[in-house]
Amino acid sequence: MRSVEEFEAVRQLIESGLNDCEIARRTGIPRRTVCDWRHSPKPITSRDGCKKHDYSLLPSDAYSYLLGMYLGDGYISRARSVWRLRVTLDKKYPGIIASCCAAIDKIMLGQSATVFPRKTGCVDVSLFSKHWACLFPQHGPGPKHLRPIVLEPWQQAHVDAATEDFVRGLIHSDGCRVVANDRGVASVRYHFTNHSTDIRNLFCAALDKLDIPWTQNSRYMIAELIPRSLRSCPPIYRKAATARLDEFIGPKT
Repeated sequence: MRSVEEFEAVRQLIESGLNDCEIARRTGIPRRTVCDWRHSPKPITSRDGCKKHDYSLLPSDAYSYLLGMYLGDGYISRARSVWRLRVTLDKKYPGIIASCCAAIDKIMLGQSATVFPRKTGCVDVSLFSKHWACLFPQHGPGPKHLRPIVLEPWQQAHVDAATEDFVRGLIHSDGCRVVANDRGVASVRYHFTNHSTDIRNLFCAALDKLDIPWTQNSRYMIAELIPRSLRSCPPIYRKAATARLDEFIGPKT
């Protein structure tokens, strides 16, 4: 998370009359974070307003799904005296947007996620809470692929209990299901692309736990096909892997 020193430095630049874009350029802090800090009376820490959490009480299915979404296309910023979670999604998939909202609502009982349209054909699924930085300790300065992403033991316990939901969240955020033409035969493929080695490793570890074979097509892309050592095996292995994913993911809607 951002330091108090960074917050104070931004506040000084705000008081000097600079706009958000110029402050973001000078400090390297995202413009949206600068915008939130412009309206923040004081810096907050990850535990402000938080009591000690019993993370075991979280619903594993909703939390694992939202964790996958957050690691793919989510981010957390300060907003006044609370934190704001945003998950950016393609607006042409209302089913995924609804699933994201449902996961947030199940975790934050008594609150409802809000969908904000963006000009780029996307929407932000968002909710304000004092607890987001506690629930997603991977939050920190800079892009996720430039910092370590390691799950806490309590997070891993939820992922182990709801691995399918974790994989579904990752695919819904940074993955896709395509139907390729394999020598005249329609063939389903799943792909997952992320610049963070740690996040790709979490994805692959989850596939291994589900006994779903995969291979790495390029530096950043993981495909659920068959391991390189098994590429000479009959197509049934490939079809079995994608069929297994279709059981709990399927086409984006």
